[in-house]
Parts: sequence; C-alpha cells; structure tokens
Amino acid sequence: MSLFGSRKARPTRPTDILERPDYGWVWKPLLGLVVVYLVVTLALGAWWSLTPDGFDVQQASAEQRGRLASDAPGAAPLDTSPAGRGAVIIATQMTLLDTLLDKQGGYLRNDMLPPGLWLDNMPAWELGVLKQARGEAHTLVEKSAMQPGALKEAQERLDGDSQDWLYPSTEHRIAKARDAYAVVLDDLNQQRDALPAEGDVPAYWLSRVARRLDELTYRLSASVADPEALRELEVDVDQLPGRTPWYRVDDIFFEARGQAWALEHLLAAMVADYGDVMAAADAESLVERLQAELKQAQRTLWSPVVLNGTGFGIFANHSLMMAAYTQRAAKLAEALSGRLAGVSAPDASLNQPADPSAQESMAGQTATQAGAETGAQAEAQAEAQTQAQDEASASAADEASSPGAETKAPGTTPETAAADESPAAPSSGSDEASAGEPSADSAEPAVDGADTNADS
Repeated sequence: MSLFGSRKARPTRPTDILERPDYGWVWKPLLGLVVVYLVVTLALGAWWSLTPDGFDVQQASAEQRGRLASDAPGAAPLDTSPAGRGAVIIATQMTLLDTLLDKQGGYLRNDMLPPGLWLDNMPAWELGVLKQARGEAHTLVEKSAMQPGALKEAQERLDGDSQDWLYPSTEHRIAKARDAYAVVLDDLNQQRDALPAEGDVPAYWLSRVARRLDELTYRLSASVADPEALRELEVDVDQLPGRTPWYRVDDIFFEARGQAWALEHLLAAMVADYGDVMAAADAESLVERLQAELKQAQRTLWSPVVLNGTGFGIFANHSLMMAAYTQRAAKLAEALSGRLAGVSAPDASLNQPADPSAQESMAGQTATQAGAETGAQAEAQAEAQTQAQDEASASAADEASSPGAETKAPGTTPETAAADESPAAPSSGSDEASAGEPSADSAEPAVDGADTNADS
C-alpha cells in the first residue's frame, strides 16, 4: 500500500439496524376516542341540564288512573270517572316521581360517572323537587285520615338519602314510593277512601310550605354581600346561616327553582281537589297570586352561569331576585293557610233532598196545601158577599118603613140608596187573604253561612 495513495473502498457488509418503534397507531385513536367522549358528554350534560316541561294535573290524573287497569303504560286509556277527594293530589305526586326517574338522563343526583358526575345544576333541581314531594308525603300521612299503610311506606321510601347509589339506590326507593301511591290511587279511584272535606289538610300543607320557603329565602340571602339589599327584603341578618361559598351559589339557586316547579304542580292539584273549600273561604285571589310568584321564580335564565353581583353593578344578582320571589310566596302561603283553616266544603244536601221520591212527595204536599188554601179563600169570599147582600136588604126595608122616607131626594129609590150605602166587602176580603200568605218567589232556602264566613 502506498503511503499517500487512495484506498480502495471496502465492500458494504450487512449490519443489524435497531429501529425506533412507531406507536402512532395506538395513541392517536385513543386520543380521538377521548376527544369524542368529552364532546358527547358535554353535549349530554347540556341536554340533561334542561328543566323538564310542566304538565297538566288533571290530564296527569286521568293518565295515572287509566294505567291502573292497563298492562301497557303507553296505551293506557284516560280515566275521567268520578273518584274520591285526593285523587288528583296522589296522581300529581306520582307524576313528580315519574319525572325524576324518566326525564332526560334519569335521576342524576347519585351518578358516579360523567357527565352526571360533574353536573350540579340538575342534581340541585332534583333535590328541590324531592324536598317538596317529601313535604307532601308527610302531610298525607299526618292529616289525611286515610289508611296509613301505603302512605307511610311511601313517606319512608322518600325520606332516604338522595345520593345513595348502592342497593337500595335512590331510584329504587323512588320507584317503590310510586308503587305505594298507586295502591292509594286505586282505592280513591274505586271511591273506597277519600281525603277529608275540611280545609285543615291544605292549610297544614301550606303552613309547612311557608316554613320551607322561609328557610330557602335565608339560604339564598346568605350569598348576598349587600346589607342594604337584605334590609329591603326585611331579612334579619343575624339569623342568616354562614356565608355561601361561591361554588355553591348556583346549587341553592337551582334547588329553589326545583322547589318552585314542584310547588306549582302540587298547588294546582290541591286546587283541583279542594276547589270548593277554597271557594267557600274566598281564597281564589290568594291562590292566583301564589301561582304567579311560583311562575316568576321559574323564568328563563339567559345567563350561562348564576351571577352574584351587588346593587346596580355590571352583573346581576340572581340569588337576590330568587329570594324576593320565595319570600313573597312564603307570605302568601302563610296567609292562604290561615284563610283555609277551619273551613269545610259546603254540603249540597242541606238545600235539597238526595232521594228523588222525597222530592216528589214534597212537591205533592206543596200542591195539596196550595189547593186547600185556595178553596178556603173562595169560601170566605162567597160568605162575605152573601152577608153584605143581606145587610143591604135589611137596611133598605128599614128606610122604607121609617117616617122620614119621604124627605129623600126625588128619583131616589130604596134600591138605589141601599146600593150606595153597601160596603165593598168582597174586594177587601180577597186582598187581606192574599196579603197574609207569603209568595213563592220570596221563599229562600236555608243556607248555612258558617262555612262562608269562617275566615272573618
């Protein structure tokens, strides 16, 4: 080999090359699945957070009663036949529980996986509905005077923890409570039982509602930092609970909306079953004002979050507005409770007999009495006419035989003089007889005014 000469290239030998593995086919699909999962859960969370639509309590009652005799719930016929007092209340209670179980997403308060895990507005709303359902359950057990078996079972089922997810879960207990109310509704549908006709049942329920709304007002006010605003609400600052954390403000707000939603339907059911009692107590205006306040508390929230501003600042204070509605609703509920206490439903049987044969008998007796009175009046009138004619003839004969008969004016005969001197007895006799008898139009049925004036 020359010292400075060029070297001949060595031949290429095969070598083992260590390649870096390509994991792109693994993590890219996984990342895509995670992104899709997050998008789907966010969309479901937004949909599940929508408040369910309201329902008509009379329609719900007909549907619930129709399902009692039908095996196919979807094709159940409507049952509008007469039922015992309280059927609309029980059916509304059942529909509230069905709403908690069957709304979009189902019952979310005890969810342990997304999206229910990170949702808080709808679970708080569910808690508000559940609290009002519990209050109605306690009222039915304590004041209904019905068989306490099924009602007591429903109350105990609803009083459990609202966040249980192990067996028995909250959904399981709510379903069992609904089945217990179905037994009660079947008895009311067959008219084997009914709520009392007195206003003490709605009065007791409304008094409990007022206390619950007062407590809710204080909880909403605890998130308000402006003392002037609380002074306008007449809220005692010393009785407020601890300051609400910022991440709990929206939970209390949506719980209040859930209570207002449930109260609106329960109040409508109470009006349907106790409308006659409320009419006797003259409480329709209070009911309308209370319903208006509950509707105002459920107006659409256009803000994406619940704001907690102060005064006339840039941001609104949604908790303060809700506290104003709940406070007015509490006062109206308390006033309505006082108006209904002690008032009973008017009894129509006091004015007319329930048996048709008794009505016919009374009508016959009335006709017989009227005929007898008419005959007596005719006989008295004829006797008065005969007596007047006899007196006129006797007076004419006496004047003709008397010495001063020639002094009468020319052209005056004894018969003419008798006719001029005779009194109009028949007409006066008939007027006295008619004046002494009461007219049929002036007769008024006896009305018990104790129920109507109980509130005064």
